[in-house]
Amino acid sequence: MTSRPAEAERLRDLARLRRVRDRMDREYAQPLDVEALARGVNMSAGHLSRQFRAAYGESPYSYLMTRRIERAMALLRNGDLSVTEVCFAVGCSSLGTFSTRFTELVGVPPSVYRRQASDELAGMPPCVAKRVSRPVRNREARAPQPHLT
Repeated sequence: MTSRPAEAERLRDLARLRRVRDRMDREYAQPLDVEALARGVNMSAGHLSRQFRAAYGESPYSYLMTRRIERAMALLRNGDLSVTEVCFAVGCSSLGTFSTRFTELVGVPPSVYRRQASDELAGMPPCVAKRVSRPVRNREARAPQPHLT
């Protein structure tokens, strides 16, 4: 049985984690690191990382990169910016790291995604395009369903 003080502390931690997640959602293009995020909610960086992973299933860095890649996908679909401009617009400081993470999450490099998305999502409302093109991490991918014959 969980004690009331322990449960209260767990709920406080969850509220702080939501604030961190909300900050990453809002400020994804800003230079954010775990130490700064932890300071903002009066937690140690290690505690924040462990609790964030336990609550959301991924590290704060991984969550932030997913948000950045989602935004990059929208900018690439729009087609007004180059891949390099998109990289910096979403808060990445290295084109190589951006391209690597983009390819890991989306399955194709940013330049290929731009070409494919312009054809596949043409005419689709932006809110629908965002939903159907959301990157899927390996842990989220559905297992193939067995075929019944």
